[in-house]
Amino acid sequence: MSLARVLPYAKELLESVIHEGDCVVDMTAGNGHDTLFLAEQVGPDGRVIAFDVQGQAIEETKRRLETAHVKEWVDLYHESHIHVGARLANEARPIRAGVFNLGYLPGSDKSVTTTGEDTLEALGALLPVLVPGGLIVLVIYHGHVEGKRERDAVLDYVESLPQQDYAVLQYRFLNQQNNPPFIIAIEKKLKKQTLD
Repeated sequence: MSLARVLPYAKELLESVIHEGDCVVDMTAGNGHDTLFLAEQVGPDGRVIAFDVQGQAIEETKRRLETAHVKEWVDLYHESHIHVGARLANEARPIRAGVFNLGYLPGSDKSVTTTGEDTLEALGALLPVLVPGGLIVLVIYHGHVEGKRERDAVLDYVESLPQQDYAVLQYRFLNQQNNPPFIIAIEKKLKKQTLD
């Protein structure tokens, strides 16, 4: 057995819960790798809602989706993920999963980053609409100043989630240098049935 690296493990977690026809959310489209992965998981009967604040990210994601012929079931929004609640308000499909890649867009302006405030607002909007058994995966890149602040805010938030409602996992390598990324996974627990 070998330990999975962070990004492949994030995909394994998402694959374990997503079904064809689901609605899933990519909170940070970036270069479109996760958006494409999610679109392939839900198929043409599903829906992917993807956000990014940078036009460059939206264009690269759109190009990647068009090349793979999956663009028809993806909604791309050139806006912050704080708008996720409004964008999901009329969605009839079950919201099965969400993914965040926190930090900055590789190869772009490193001063444009996700922030703890926005990420917590987006989590606060997504968790209530996530179906029981659904999953949110956050890949936290914390090798820069804002990344450290965001990491701390996210950790404080998820540690306070009630354990009867959510299971929270942290997956990280402890002996790697240069602040390697790590995963936080939040599973919304299934409610136990009571017999009358």
